[in-house]
Amino acid sequence: MANWIVFTRAHCAIYRGTRGLVGGSLLGIQMLLLTTKGRKTGRARTLPLAYVEHKGDLVIVASNGGSPQPPAWWLNLQSARTAQVQVGGERFEVAWKTAPPEERMEYWRKLQAAIPAYRIYRVRTQREIPIVLLRRQGPGWETRPLESAAHA
Repeated sequence: MANWIVFTRAHCAIYRGTRGLVGGSLLGIQMLLLTTKGRKTGRARTLPLAYVEHKGDLVIVASNGGSPQPPAWWLNLQSARTAQVQVGGERFEVAWKTAPPEERMEYWRKLQAAIPAYRIYRVRTQREIPIVLLRRQGPGWETRPLESAAHA
């Protein structure tokens, strides 16, 4: 667990510092940074998550690697109306909703084509894995330029 925390923190720092040039894709899978507010602590929590774009949304999955328990970020997100996302060098606020039941298979096909591990995660757990649609809200704000990041 401690190794995963170290990896996650390093991934976020490198992603931010390079504006997604490093860490924006991991083994050919597109990555974003999702920041939620801790439902118990109120502190900002940021995680790198795999995503696909579909129907104008950023689509993420609360799989937790197929664990019977949902990921903490999903629990945090459920207690908030919005979150923050960084894709590449751009950061912005997002609203969220789950995929409509009648469209879940369409989303699963798109997700599994881009991220084959989701096939395994779906059979590892009895819980219905939430498919989360993130929709941009308002204008974004630029992260600091690469030149500044290099000198920080």
